Amino acid sequence: MARVRAGLRADCARCAGLCCVVPGFTASADFPISKPPGVACRHLDGEHRCGIHTELTGRGFAGCVAFDCLGAGQQTTQVTFAGRSWRTHPGDAPAMFAVFGVLRVLHESLHHLDAALSALDPSGSDTATLAVRLRQLFTAALALTTTTDADRLRAVDLDLHRRTVHLALTEASAVLRGPAAPSTGRAGPNHAGTRGAGGRGVRDGDLIGARLAGADLRGMVLTGRLLLGADLRGADLRGADLRGADLRGADLRGADLRGADLRGAWFLTPMQLAAARGDATTRLPTGLDHPTHWPTTTATTSIGGMSAPSATPRERGRPAGDRRRGRRTPR
Repeated sequence: MARVRAGLRADCARCAGLCCVVPGFTASADFPISKPPGVACRHLDGEHRCGIHTELTGRGFAGCVAFDCLGAGQQTTQVTFAGRSWRTHPGDAPAMFAVFGVLRVLHESLHHLDAALSALDPSGSDTATLAVRLRQLFTAALALTTTTDADRLRAVDLDLHRRTVHLALTEASAVLRGPAAPSTGRAGPNHAGTRGAGGRGVRDGDLIGARLAGADLRGMVLTGRLLLGADLRGADLRGADLRGADLRGADLRGADLRGADLRGAWFLTPMQLAAARGDATTRLPTGLDHPTHWPTTTATTSIGGMSAPSATPRERGRPAGDRRRGRRTPR
């Protein structure tokens, strides 16, 4: 399992810049330019590196900063295509690009299934069958990621795969959160009556821009919810399910997680964290690291009588020594 987990971390030095070629994007808050899928970004250099990597935030490439392939890039390049690249073998490009898309989904499935399997007690009378099913899904997905048969990967029914894994994880989520886990949030010091922005309840629709600072959201199911720009400073999200219906996760782009407690949150991914705002006071689940563009220091203000990070401008610049390529968001 340790070897598998290591393979779910992006290793850009062993990839061929696939994240800078395969996804397309349009000019928006996440990107200052448009690029069709399958076309190399104008900033990708001859060594498959982003030529403006240290300037991505300042130039408006927030989507690049947030993207994480969970290791699908190096798996496509080094395993499925045995070290070949779309530049040296242009005839392989269509298949390589398609395989990258499939492996991204499979790697995210492995990430989530591993989390569930690591926490689930397989000896319990009420969990044994579920544990077997999760293990079977994990083993099948892992076998696909290690194949060198590109046609086999391209033939994977991703819609069926997503649905099957999603159903299993939904069942696992209910078990892992426990019988007393709420499906709605509980009121916190700055969160009267579990109401969000605009007077909506936390369980009612999406929570774009919701004012949830200091909220007690322990064990809440936020599967597939839009939390863009939500104020979650100091919120308690321990044990919350942050998975997406399509496995991509609840949308946390621009959400303020400074001071939030995400320890034990289920199915959280590096990409979700990279798209959000956080700092050294954000507490994360075991195995997940603070994104390198999050500030390492923080100032605090009072929210409803509690200490929480102040709403200072986002600091997203990576250290000059961090040479990871720019990344793309599928959203």
